[in-house]
Amino acid sequence: DAFLAMLEKDAKERAQQRKRKEQLANALKEEGNEAFRRGDLAGAIRSYSEGLEQLRDKQELYTNRAQAYLKIQEYEKAIGDCEWALKCNEKCIKAYFLMGKAHLALKHYPEARQCYEKILQVDPQKENLFKGKGQTLLPPCVAEVNLEEKRMKDEERAEKELQAGTVAALSVKELLQRLGTPGQDILFYTGGIRLLAAVVKDCTGQTLFRTNNGFSILGDNGAVRGSLCAERRSPAEVELCVSVLGLWQAVCAGNEENQRLLLTQPAVSAQLPELLSSGIPEIQRETLALVALYSESESGRKLLVKHQDLTRWLQILMAFVKSSDARAGSAMNILCDLIAEEGFKTQCRVLLSTGALPLFTQLLASARQVNLAALSCAIGIVGSLCADPGIRTQLAESRDCWQGCLKLLEESLDGSTPSYQECVFAVLGLMMNLLLESNGIIQDLAVAISGRCLALLSHQDGRIVTRAIGVLSRALPASSSAVEEAVKAGVVKKMIKFLKAGGQLTARYGIKTLCICTRSSRQAQEELVKADKRFAVLLRLLESQEELVVGNAALCLSQCLGVAGAGRSLLGSNVVLLLLRLAGGDAARTSVQENAAIALGKLCAAEPRHIHQLRKLNGLAILNSSMKYVHSS
Repeated sequence: DAFLAMLEKDAKERAQQRKRKEQLANALKEEGNEAFRRGDLAGAIRSYSEGLEQLRDKQELYTNRAQAYLKIQEYEKAIGDCEWALKCNEKCIKAYFLMGKAHLALKHYPEARQCYEKILQVDPQKENLFKGKGQTLLPPCVAEVNLEEKRMKDEERAEKELQAGTVAALSVKELLQRLGTPGQDILFYTGGIRLLAAVVKDCTGQTLFRTNNGFSILGDNGAVRGSLCAERRSPAEVELCVSVLGLWQAVCAGNEENQRLLLTQPAVSAQLPELLSSGIPEIQRETLALVALYSESESGRKLLVKHQDLTRWLQILMAFVKSSDARAGSAMNILCDLIAEEGFKTQCRVLLSTGALPLFTQLLASARQVNLAALSCAIGIVGSLCADPGIRTQLAESRDCWQGCLKLLEESLDGSTPSYQECVFAVLGLMMNLLLESNGIIQDLAVAISGRCLALLSHQDGRIVTRAIGVLSRALPASSSAVEEAVKAGVVKKMIKFLKAGGQLTARYGIKTLCICTRSSRQAQEELVKADKRFAVLLRLLESQEELVVGNAALCLSQCLGVAGAGRSLLGSNVVLLLLRLAGGDAARTSVQENAAIALGKLCAAEPRHIHQLRKLNGLAILNSSMKYVHSS
């Protein structure tokens, strides 16, 4: 017993001692963190080390000290600390991450890659953080290792070719030396740059351009700077500027490291938007081609977002819709690529109302005077940007934007080319997106919007007809006057006609339009009963596989059962069975059960003979439970 008591006392003393040491180690850790934040790395390392003297198995002290060692480029020590941290906790993600950084700095590429990949083995949830849109798994940190390893191998290969004296390698070096000679005629530089662009035609040439200071040589050349920055350019300066842009394309094509270095050149970063809006076709063409090298790849787009102020780019690129040549298509392709980046959308919001939006409304209003293929693409791009709630709100609150859309639709009624029809199709898609918003302008224009769409229902292009019905289904709820006008214009008969023809999207939009009209218009209810004999169309929609269509069909039916003879016309049909199945079913949308129950109750109230069929199907319990919906409706 005495021995056990002594053991227990010893355990308590050791636990108390550990607690005191842990408190001291934590205090030293916080002291080190504060020093690290101040930039006192030596002080941070000292505090972390003193903490480890108190507690040798405290993982955070090892990883924090490793981070400080990384900052002062003590990479081997950082690796050592990470290894100790992993002995304390084999699943320490921070240790793997920091060790990967240290190995990368030491050019231990396989080891760095293994460290980063180990993170996913430890925590597969991190996969979501590492995935790029539409890409296979490739963590950014692993991509960084791959890029750095490729850069090193490329530079080793290029150096070997230079040492071997190959003509191409020597030509790159010699031409760069000549271009670095100050005070030469502008034509001398133009010719030299064109020769250099012809020589830099593979990865080795691109690498030699980089390793022989090509970017800084051109950046320091006064003639080159002048041709890029001049507000007014002589013909010779235009030629020099075009040749420089062509060289940059040759240097950056497929070379991520060169792409990064080019955008970090201050003059380039500042001048790209100015070159795009220079008004000189040759310069604009080459600038667009250069920017396209970036926008075509995810890594290139991220470089643009990171190193460029893109707040004006939507407006600058959209202005090319006025161009009649290939510049318009090139600019739209770049925009199509850029809208995949959230960072671009964020920057678009900044100057949208004062920059791109006024231009866009002007383009809509003058559609027949611009490049129609590019305009339809631009409208589609703006429609895609509407996925961003901030952008959509700004557009939906612009009366000029709505007026521009309506003008474009109005002019299509007089006959239009296939290119103009594509613009109509795109505008209808944009309007559908904007109608996700609700505001006073939409209420004011709802009658005009629905009127244009009704006029398009006779269009020969089925895609346009379907979208016109879609716009109707979203515009009519904004205004009772719009519903009244649409009913007067025969919208009910037209919707029944389209619903008879089938089509999933048409069914979704068409039945919603009928729901809206029959909800508030007695005339619409009566016309539906007359147009849809024995409710054949609605009964077919009740058997649709799409719950939204089914729910709206049941609602529409219930709204029309107040018309004299409507319930009687359904005698002998399977309507009771259909509604019972839906009311007692397990649809994901509860509105399906509720709407079916309401329709069932109203059906029996309108025509009591349906109760006999209900009894045969043992459906009275469902009917009773549905009465609360009937009364509330």
